[in-house]
Amino acid sequence: MSTLFAFLHHLAAFTLVSAIAVEFMLIRQELTIATARRLLATDAVLGASAGVLLVVGLLRVFYFEKGATYYFSSHALMTKFSVFIAVGVLSAIPTIEFLSWRKAIRAGQAPQPKEGKIKMIRSLLHGELIGVVIILLCAAIMGRGGIV
Repeated sequence: MSTLFAFLHHLAAFTLVSAIAVEFMLIRQELTIATARRLLATDAVLGASAGVLLVVGLLRVFYFEKGATYYFSSHALMTKFSVFIAVGVLSAIPTIEFLSWRKAIRAGQAPQPKEGKIKMIRSLLHGELIGVVIILLCAAIMGRGGIV
């Protein structure tokens, strides 16, 4: 069972990273109805994978690996978890913006966000990717028993 949850954890993590990368590429394109729909779908995948990642990760901590006492005394895990939460908060801002486009999309129109909003979303996606790099570093540190 531990192997299955490790697999699910990694699958969700790779899906999350892929979704961020796809969003980043889509937001750099001309914003058409099709692009806006793809952004909404990709953002839904991002949110679902983040939820699975969180739940499976917590199940691994509490039930399938070394135990909560071990993990919650790990600075690497606490940093990893904190950065995950920060990335989640950052990702809420683009999600809210993408969801605000639904009315225009339903009306058969491309959303018309201001260029400043698009630049902000790009910056937030950059921040999310930087957060993922920090999370990967923490995961590597945890894999080495906390030794850098």
